[in-house]
Amino acid sequence: MHIATDIYHHSGVGWISPIENPPGTSDTPDSGSMNYERPDGTVETIRVRLPKKNNREQFGLAELMMGANHIRIRCFDGVTRMGRIKGKIKKRAWIREGDIVIITPWSFQDDKCDISYRYTPPQRDWLKRNKYI
Repeated sequence: MHIATDIYHHSGVGWISPIENPPGTSDTPDSGSMNYERPDGTVETIRVRLPKKNNREQFGLAELMMGANHIRIRCFDGVTRMGRIKGKIKKRAWIREGDIVIITPWSFQDDKCDISYRYTPPQRDWLKRNKYI
């Protein structure tokens, strides 16, 4: 099915002819792919946030939900810490057991940390494929 009218792309890049996807393609990204082609032919890149070493950030694995926004985290430096979900991501992202997160250990209590970011499954696959985790 072809729609005869052309519409102007929202970013002002050019004209798009809205055509139904050809057989064998879809408008959703491939699972785990950080670059994917949209139906209009443009390639979108998804950015993956990495831990900032100068802020003492590192990867962690959520092991056990403790309640009251606290999670037991197995950090990639070998230490198991009690993680606290920061208020900024408390309402934005649901953290479950088995999720890969970015944590910042407390400077005055090494057995506790703040959770600052949660990776989605495609981002987690990208990290594994590129040997970050």
